[in-house]
Amino acid sequence: MGKILCATRGGEVSYHTQDAAIKLAKQRNDELVFLFIADIGFLDKTERAVRPDVVKQEMKYMGEFLLSMAQERARAQGVQAQVLIRYGKVRQQLIAAVQREVADMLILGRPAEKDSAFPLATLERLATEIENVTEARVVIV
Repeated sequence: MGKILCATRGGEVSYHTQDAAIKLAKQRNDELVFLFIADIGFLDKTERAVRPDVVKQEMKYMGEFLLSMAQERARAQGVQAQVLIRYGKVRQQLIAAVQREVADMLILGRPAEKDSAFPLATLERLATEIENVTEARVVIV
């Protein structure tokens, strides 16, 4: 039995990615872990007075809620899933999570072309890098 790690932002835009991960976990009889990465690095770019600890806590609550929804979706399809929240830069945290979880596979959602921070070509390069560093298979769905 292997382990699938599914990076998710949660919500309706992530349903396709979550469903693909759930289906693969069920087919392969693998463990499934949903991953939410909270990157508060954007706070360095604002001149507004903000408390990073408060923002981090709010992002934690949001991540917990979104991951809980993903778990419910998996449970409804007959799969038990674990959840993981990590903080920091997406690239580094994806690699660290794959390594920490000893995941065989990482599922990433295909970006919506019109509003994505990650163009597909950038995501494909990231996937290749993660595969080279971790030896896990990265699947973009």
